[in-house]
Amino acid sequence: MEQTEDIRPLIFDNGSGFTKVGFAGEDAPRTVFPSIVGRPRHRGVGMDHIDALVGNEALQKRGILRMKFPLEPDGIVSNWEDMEKIWHHSFHEELRVPPEEHPVLLTQPPFNTKANREKMTQIMFETFKIPAMYAAIPAVLSLYASGLCCGSSPFYLGSIFLWWRAQLCFYFVD
Repeated sequence: MEQTEDIRPLIFDNGSGFTKVGFAGEDAPRTVFPSIVGRPRHRGVGMDHIDALVGNEALQKRGILRMKFPLEPDGIVSNWEDMEKIWHHSFHEELRVPPEEHPVLLTQPPFNTKANREKMTQIMFETFKIPAMYAAIPAVLSLYASGLCCGSSPFYLGSIFLWWRAQLCFYFVD
């Protein structure tokens, strides 16, 4: 079975401030946009057909929209409907790819709950019909990419412990 160059895994790095999306194997995200969703404050001329705007489009019309961030500052999703809007925008407006043709790697915060992981997986498979998905902690991806076994950020300290399988230990820095 031959795989074409166009069918590459997609990377979604969902941050509380910005969403970064692109194709696996590229040096940088294809696009970066604010992780914000705006809904019309009032139904009126020109806004009747608009349910929500995402990212820069929402910021441009912020005077007539109610703005919401679907992710908490720690990266945990607090509004799944708006998060789904961001993913839809990523697939269809930013990358312009059919989601059902691309495996997806999603980032998740170290202290993400099992329920949130299940909801994220459910939306990706049932709504977007993706063929495969993997959720990873950004710090782990950074450590692997740089060939290191430990590191820190302003929020987390982490070390990779290799036993039967790779495990990661995180501490929240308050």
